[in-house]
Amino acid sequence: MMNRAKAWGLIGSAIALVLVVPASAQDTLGSAVAKDYDTKLEKLFLDFHANPELSFKETRTAKIMAAELRATGAVVTEGVGVTGVVGIMKNGDGPVIMVRADMDGLPLAEDSGLPYMSKVRQIDIDGTEKPVMHACGHDTHITSMVGTARRLAAMKDQWKGTIVFVVQPAEERIGGAAKMLKEGLYTRFPKPDYALAFHVSAGTPTGKIEIQPGLTSSSSDSVDITVFGVGTHGAYPHMGKDPILIGAEIVVALQTLISREISPLEAGVVTVGSFHSGFKHNIISDKAELQLTVRSNDNAVRKKLLDGIKRIAENVGRMNGLPEDKLPQVKVGFESTPVTVNDKPLTERITKTFAKRFGTEALLTNEPQTGMGAEDFAYFVAPNTDVPGLYFNVGGTPQADIDAAKTGGPPVPAHHSPFFKVAPRESITLATEAMVSAVIDLLGPGNGPTAD
Repeated sequence: MMNRAKAWGLIGSAIALVLVVPASAQDTLGSAVAKDYDTKLEKLFLDFHANPELSFKETRTAKIMAAELRATGAVVTEGVGVTGVVGIMKNGDGPVIMVRADMDGLPLAEDSGLPYMSKVRQIDIDGTEKPVMHACGHDTHITSMVGTARRLAAMKDQWKGTIVFVVQPAEERIGGAAKMLKEGLYTRFPKPDYALAFHVSAGTPTGKIEIQPGLTSSSSDSVDITVFGVGTHGAYPHMGKDPILIGAEIVVALQTLISREISPLEAGVVTVGSFHSGFKHNIISDKAELQLTVRSNDNAVRKKLLDGIKRIAENVGRMNGLPEDKLPQVKVGFESTPVTVNDKPLTERITKTFAKRFGTEALLTNEPQTGMGAEDFAYFVAPNTDVPGLYFNVGGTPQADIDAAKTGGPPVPAHHSPFFKVAPRESITLATEAMVSAVIDLLGPGNGPTAD
């Protein structure tokens, strides 16, 4: 018979072994997500990345997403907002949670060097054939949605309510969200009590989640200005009205909106990205076309900028003697989104859930704004919808690569770059685990899932 001292020693050793086992090894959600990635999601991601589709042309992607959501038991409706997909997963009475992922690619020729890089070309909605690339990580988003739906379908003992999976088209054209709402997203289907979404971030280390209340994305407005003139010979400028000169004066005058009309403490951008006019050296054209992007962090500032653009364009035309029926025309509203703002109580609640699951060291909760990127998730959670929203970021680049870039190594490819890439396994598994945890928190009795 074993003596008492020896028995207690063995018991103590066993307890110590349990205590030093990493949490991830004991975590059935984390291990289930990792296994799902290795057996299914990786193949799905590689297919999405190699076969991107442009905004409102995502027919193949939508069919795959519809099939994957149906396989989880969700009731699926296709063609919402042209190519959008809505999947409803019900599990008794309870709140309604919307989980959204965007699915469109960008008109770029990929040059990432990845073995699965895109070689796709597609005719865009403007009728022009273009190269296509997932240069913003939307392939990551939709792959994670499939993983999230699969986990939640397997964990119905831990939540009650309804989940609305929204596969959104045309985020890159800032048109898909508004189109889905216009076609009855919040009337034909259960209106959400909360809306959730995430974005993979190439500038954030893998294993990290950016989450904070308040502003998460700037507003964005595409603006077209058509400047009319009177064409004539380049050697006889006095016989016409030069739209290039008028357009150039508009470009310069627009810079006063930021420098002299907006407070130095408020953010704003007015960028003229395109200026086209004429076809020949010695011909003054009768028209010039300008394309602008306008950004702000406040809807009042946004309105002031847009109103100012119209005022400046028209009055520069008057200054140059154009008649009222020939004044520059300003077109806005065709690719526009307001600021995206996270609901404070919802954000604080899910931050606690993430801290419990991943540890506070994994969370970036007070990151400064480094740019003025926009996101049409804003439409789903705008004040007039009464839907509280949370939009968080998941790291996409290994810390070692970020550190190397800071010391002269290869730069981390930016979003919308032909060199863009992320670490898919790390990004997708973390995003999936985070989204499942957030949904369970909102629909379950506890603060997060503990079993598969």
